[in-house]
Amino acid sequence: MVIYQILVRLFGNTNTNSVFAGSIIENGCGKFNDITGIALDELKRMGITHVWYTGVIEHATTTDYSAYGIVPDNPLVVKGKAGSPYAIKDYYDVDPDLAVSPDKRMQEFDKLVECTHNSGLKIIIDFVPNHVARVYKSDVKPKDIKDLGEDDDTNVFFDRNNNFYYIPNEAFVVPAEYNRADSGGSYTEYPAKASGNDVFSASPNINDWFETVKLNYGIDCRSGTTHFDPVPDTWRKMLDILLFWANKSIDGFRCDMCEMVPAEFWSYAITAVKQRFPEIVFIGEAYSPANYKRYIASGFDYLYDKSGLYDLLRAAITGHSGMDRLQDYLNSEIKGIESNMLTFLENHDEQRFASVQFAGSPEKAIPLMTLSATLHPAPVMIYSGQEVGAKALGASGFSGDDGRTSIFDYTHIPEIRQWANSGRFDGGLLTAEQTELRNFYSNLLNICHSEEAIAHGCFGNLFESNANGKSSGFNQYMNCAFARYTDNNRLIIFVTIDYIAPNLYLKLPENIFADMGLRKNEIYTVEDILFSDFKTTVKGEDLITTGLHFTGKPMSAVILKIFP
Repeated sequence: MVIYQILVRLFGNTNTNSVFAGSIIENGCGKFNDITGIALDELKRMGITHVWYTGVIEHATTTDYSAYGIVPDNPLVVKGKAGSPYAIKDYYDVDPDLAVSPDKRMQEFDKLVECTHNSGLKIIIDFVPNHVARVYKSDVKPKDIKDLGEDDDTNVFFDRNNNFYYIPNEAFVVPAEYNRADSGGSYTEYPAKASGNDVFSASPNINDWFETVKLNYGIDCRSGTTHFDPVPDTWRKMLDILLFWANKSIDGFRCDMCEMVPAEFWSYAITAVKQRFPEIVFIGEAYSPANYKRYIASGFDYLYDKSGLYDLLRAAITGHSGMDRLQDYLNSEIKGIESNMLTFLENHDEQRFASVQFAGSPEKAIPLMTLSATLHPAPVMIYSGQEVGAKALGASGFSGDDGRTSIFDYTHIPEIRQWANSGRFDGGLLTAEQTELRNFYSNLLNICHSEEAIAHGCFGNLFESNANGKSSGFNQYMNCAFARYTDNNRLIIFVTIDYIAPNLYLKLPENIFADMGLRKNEIYTVEDILFSDFKTTVKGEDLITTGLHFTGKPMSAVILKIFP
């Protein structure tokens, strides 16, 4: 799987205005139908297999859609003008911002599903199970479905069949710092509900998820006791929601903050969904390595590899650690579930790689993206704009100038606009450097499909045979090397984050040499298939003894294919 994340609100926005905290009229908004067959075909050619459409389900916003029967939201409990895609206000509807005709918003989404599948791509959408908007109300739910909280006993903190947690006899207090001029003056919620990030107080602070309400899955969060039998009401309601979207030909769910929901629920829900839709994929946003195997066992196909590989690579490229730390990662909690870990360098929660707050240069992603994509036969993800060096310069509203592309505001991604080139999606407005970067991503991602060793081959660690002076020129803090191989496909991947061009000898340990099916007396051709900048011949036994003499470019990578 190669996943391409698209924040629909931004992807097709053709309005060039950048009014700070601007409205949808001032700054514009991308629509479902901006994601055309031409755009999707280009993503397919780049090596993408799945598109994660972010922000599809209706969420709280300051934009008024009351003319379409949608209850308006109070700006005091909406972050930004557009609102967070993770403050869901109607699980059974799509965001009206994303439709040309808001009264036909679901039909326009259905057309995007059809168009995506026609391009040979699969679809992932968010499932946000832990929290909802401060005011949740479904305007289009099926007739036999009750709204979340509709039958709650609001006089108690916890009840097994309540959908929310309450702070009895206390009114909710909006953080004092969030005094918006467009709020209309006040917001009333009595009794107060617990906030989404497990804040069981009527007065969350400005850094809390105060715009959201925590859902109750049968855990009394004050005593720590669990009440899972009989099945809590929230479990049944959330399963109905998953089945509703699965019936719309969705191919997968990216499950927001999955660890904040008990693993027992996931076992219940994923099992039920996969009984009817066996091919559907569940991806969990997870951050606690100690929980990984438990959540994989509960039914998740893949989990975020943020706390492991992402954090390691970020620390290395920013000079806070060395590439040798990869050895600790390989022996960490991911051991045995490597193929279940989704790798990435960017997503909507993280700073843009090329931002001044992160690496400061899109080209520095070349070695790290190569490593991330080829280390294991696991899925890899890129965030829309990453492949053309998006930098997220400046502040667009609520999120400030933090190196992220805002998910709260009406804005656009300049680099995606350059690639889109007025709907032609031919990269006609990209600079030479941006074009070269996108070509790198395209080549790498297609190699991930075409080379069976990367898709499902074995892994061979070349650290011990080269580090600590065992191989001339190998800098274990700046370099990394490993093998990926099958019986018919043998690769050596080398990456360097050094500003000095590599000039070294790469050695294979005897056990990996034998496992790769190589012979000491044969002569092999070794060629870089990533950039085609290196080609040589070598005798088999030299790969073990003196090593493969290799010269390359600084801050780069090669995928060396061994030909008979």
